[in-house]
Amino acid sequence: METTYAVIGVDPGPAAGRALRALEKALHAAGWRAVNADAAALVLHVVDPERPTVFRRRARGTYVAALCELPPGRAPQLADTYPLLVRSLSNIVLCATEEGTWFTTMERGFYLVDDASLLERLLPLAGSKLVIDNEFRTDLEPELWGGDEVTESIRTAGRAIDSLGLLPAPFPIEDLLDERDLRHVKLLYGIGGLSYGNLSARKDAERFWMSASGVDKANLEQAGRDILLVSGYDAGRGVIVLSVPPVVEPRRVSVDAIEHWMIYRRHPEVGAILHVHGWIDGIQSTHLNFPCGSEELAVSVSDALAREPDPLHAVIGLHNHGITATGENLPEILGRIGSRIRPQVPMSG
Repeated sequence: METTYAVIGVDPGPAAGRALRALEKALHAAGWRAVNADAAALVLHVVDPERPTVFRRRARGTYVAALCELPPGRAPQLADTYPLLVRSLSNIVLCATEEGTWFTTMERGFYLVDDASLLERLLPLAGSKLVIDNEFRTDLEPELWGGDEVTESIRTAGRAIDSLGLLPAPFPIEDLLDERDLRHVKLLYGIGGLSYGNLSARKDAERFWMSASGVDKANLEQAGRDILLVSGYDAGRGVIVLSVPPVVEPRRVSVDAIEHWMIYRRHPEVGAILHVHGWIDGIQSTHLNFPCGSEELAVSVSDALAREPDPLHAVIGLHNHGITATGENLPEILGRIGSRIRPQVPMSG
């Protein structure tokens, strides 16, 4: 990651000012230099939480952290900061308080970080490499245009996890942004909307079917649109390759496709993968909450899976995020862990 940063926005309040000074001090100590915002790799954008402004990146790689503080006596809640994350088109919201700074991430992470650890916790997220671009190739075999037994298993599993209350979509993105900003945020994050969780199942040794981005997982209707066949990964370009029918306008595949791709490649015995924003006590967890769709998250989950005694029947915790479970097929995964999943993901700084 290029070591340049910029500070923009409104004058910070006392708590936000303290956090900003701590961040700048740490950045300078680490050799970062201040530049114009359009040329910065990291933008610290001080915003008014009641009237947030937008910084429009010139490059997707620019990481924007919205820094704010709420009125005195008002404790931050996810319901306050998550809409601010979307409205300011930021990668993360840092809400400063007297006790420290609350981080809010796109994955609904919401946790407190002390001043001394601010940069240490922010930089790994800011430097993550997103793999969210798709290449659609109209080479799907005609006999798969209507789906197959694998896509049917994904449809059934989507309805099952919805019935367990594990598909939260707390803030309809269309209600928070105008059409222009909606297009911008979908381009930046490679998402089709805010609908958490995803599921996939292996088609053959090289390919797997996976739910689309932003689609209601309880209503996965059409193969090639709501359920997509991942047929390759172009590592040089960082692009997920999808085989689709020529007669369907496809959605984007889930941003977690790179994580599923890496698991299937490194663990050929795995037949299906389920990811939900829930938790199971006593599981091994990753150490940092890397963003969805990042190469770093994919590597950390795949590495954790390799340390499991039985990678075929494993559950890995994603720090401040959720779980990823592997199995022979989706019914087997749900039968094994469905009753054990609790909707609340534990948060820690």
